[in-house]
Amino acid sequence: MTAPAPVPDEVVGWLLEGDPAVRWQVLRDLLDAPEDVWRAERARVATEGWGARLLALQDDDGLWAGGAFFPSGFTRRQWEDEGQPWTATAWAVHDLRDLGLDPASDAARRTVRLVGANARWDEGDQPFWDGEVEECINGRTLADGCWFGVDMSALAERLAGEVQPDGGWNCERAEGSVRSSFDSTINVLEGLAAFEAATGGTAATRAARRSGEEFLLARGLFRRASTGEPADPSYLLLHHPARFHHDVLRGLDHFRVAAALDRAAPDGASHAVPDPRPDPRLAGAVDVLRGKRRPDGRWALERELRGRTWFGVEDGVGEPSRWLTMQALRVLRWWDAATA
Repeated sequence: MTAPAPVPDEVVGWLLEGDPAVRWQVLRDLLDAPEDVWRAERARVATEGWGARLLALQDDDGLWAGGAFFPSGFTRRQWEDEGQPWTATAWAVHDLRDLGLDPASDAARRTVRLVGANARWDEGDQPFWDGEVEECINGRTLADGCWFGVDMSALAERLAGEVQPDGGWNCERAEGSVRSSFDSTINVLEGLAAFEAATGGTAATRAARRSGEEFLLARGLFRRASTGEPADPSYLLLHHPARFHHDVLRGLDHFRVAAALDRAAPDGASHAVPDPRPDPRLAGAVDVLRGKRRPDGRWALERELRGRTWFGVEDGVGEPSRWLTMQALRVLRWWDAATA
């Protein structure tokens, strides 16, 4: 693996003017800062910017908006009028993980304890950290729990046993679906990767991760297996926050993480892949991502999701996004170094 190309100084400066949630990842993933430096920046997430704002909106019982997946009292009519709301506990916890809230912080420990004690899923009244029935929800819950130090072994093994015949996952499996979806699969893959990073995984969870990755790779991260055409035009549009939706950047960032997991496999482990090169079937998605880079070296937000939010973190569709730019640069940095 060769040394990656440096990020232009003007782009780095612009990124470092952003939220602590962006800055710590820039320091770690683009500038190779020492661990104590990026960890110190990550600690600011609890007290500054987006992370602090979201924590300030937490209720005394540890929940957000009074519910697990939906705000308390949210109605079907409101869903039809507004779209999926993003203000309830599951989304807040997921956002805090994405932002990088230090799992050892007082705020994180309090949240884990209170959410575990008080949050129950709307679907079946299950305890929050047990998950519910939909794979995309459970994939995110698995990732969140692993980040915050919760024992998520049971949910990881359950997801490993719910692989569809074509290799991925679908939230409508319980309704009889036997075909995987891109959206469900990327959510579960991120959860299994988080479980593997936290615990080393098991033979079953590692096999499930590779199965889901093959589902995406066989489709180039965005194409129909039958025709080669885009499975959904939205998969080519960059969005943030990602919520439960797939796009090419989210998929590529997973494979960047997966490559690091493979390199870090325990000595002698049967699943170890020493310094693997990226799968060439990712090249088309990389080309799509590279083609979205603006002349100023930044990437713009291309899609906003409907629904209630506590506050905005982007400047609007068409405007440059620090989050997407950071994410795109670290993907290309990994790809270019690994394929040189």
